Amino acid sequence: MIGLCLCCLEASAQEHTTKKKVLYYQRHDEKTIHFGFCLGLNVMDFTVTPSYANYRTDSLLANVTGLSTGFHIQAVSAARLTNHLELRFLPGVAFGQRELTFYRDNQIYQKPQKLESSYIELPLLLKYKSKRINNYRGFLIGGLNPRFDLAKTYREEDDIYMDLKLIDLCYELGGGFDFYFPYFKLSVELRGSWGMFNVLNRRSSTPRPQFQNAIEKLGSSVYMISFYIE
Repeated sequence: MIGLCLCCLEASAQEHTTKKKVLYYQRHDEKTIHFGFCLGLNVMDFTVTPSYANYRTDSLLANVTGLSTGFHIQAVSAARLTNHLELRFLPGVAFGQRELTFYRDNQIYQKPQKLESSYIELPLLLKYKSKRINNYRGFLIGGLNPRFDLAKTYREEDDIYMDLKLIDLCYELGGGFDFYFPYFKLSVELRGSWGMFNVLNRRSSTPRPQFQNAIEKLGSSVYMISFYIE
């Protein structure tokens, strides 16, 4: 009887051993510094603060009506601070477009202003990682991102009479999951970015000043889904 019980226990232990999850790419978590790259999609938006003083005389209001899907590419440089904390520098480029439609007396006023952005980005972020469970773990991420917009937004030949400033500083928050494979780690991340500056560049000379005059402040925001290979 005792022998039968021992045989059953041994069989159960062997079954448990065969079902034990193999931990992939464990050396990655021990690296002081590591590198990688990122590809992702984004949607760029504006927070529009209308000029109420101008509205009393011109009755013109602006609203974001067209959002397009853009894309971004980043290089990854990451430094391990603790078992759960990582400092990440993600220089890269991002491309996208927003569309501002102007209304007067609830009617669309002239052609929408399609404002393109071509950003050079230099985000510096802190990543807090949860305890690893088998071959995945969750994380939260946040930090600051200086952006430099190199796109030429003001184009009279295309009836675009608005301009965006070169520099913005954004704070960013997000989260996602790391997935470990035998030779690399794949991360999927959702992150939002909100600008702290007024990015509307007021031109002193323009044949259509009513567009920029209708806006008191234009705040930039970007929402991203990113895929990292590290």
